[in-house]
Amino acid sequence: MTTASPPTPVLPRHRAIVAVDIEGSTTRTNKARALLRNAMYDLLEEALLQSGIKEQHRDMIDRGDGAFILIHPVDDAPKTVLLTMVIPTLAELLARHEPERPDHRFRLRAAVHAGEVHYDNRGWYGEDLDVTARLLDAPQLKRKLRQTRARLIVVVSQHIYRSVVLHGYDGIDDTSYEQIVQVQIGRRRQRGWVQIPGATGYHGQDLTA
Repeated sequence: MTTASPPTPVLPRHRAIVAVDIEGSTTRTNKARALLRNAMYDLLEEALLQSGIKEQHRDMIDRGDGAFILIHPVDDAPKTVLLTMVIPTLAELLARHEPERPDHRFRLRAAVHAGEVHYDNRGWYGEDLDVTARLLDAPQLKRKLRQTRARLIVVVSQHIYRSVVLHGYDGIDDTSYEQIVQVQIGRRRQRGWVQIPGATGYHGQDLTA
């Protein structure tokens, strides 16, 4: 008689999290999705490498029409780099991406968060991944993208806003973020601050409390 092996301990691993999603991918054919997917991954890879975030510093989770990038807590990849390098570089690359057919152009929503994640033999999971996914799929973020001609829009979580954006680090303008996203995670509400890379500041009401 064999006995079951003991379960692997559930231990948290801290990661910065960047997630992206292709706007309106469900309206595309599978052939078109394949092209968009390949282009999205190429642009992501280039943006990460240009920002100094090498392969050994990150893990990738595929979402079909999007992806999660989990960035290890190393000095070479501080969270500030996500907002000063990765997102602006991705926006620039996306703006320059001009496929042969106009209907193969695409836009992206992005979300930035950080927290504890877990890994088992089935993959990555955890509440902070759920928070990132909810922010990325928030109706307010989708609506804001529809209202602009920008190719990329980003939402940052409460944690990122309070621990990074508000502190005036070089290259980060807190007035360029607008608090318009609110999502429910279990019984808790999470707010998100939205930025259109390259847009001027909002100078709106202080909603950091």
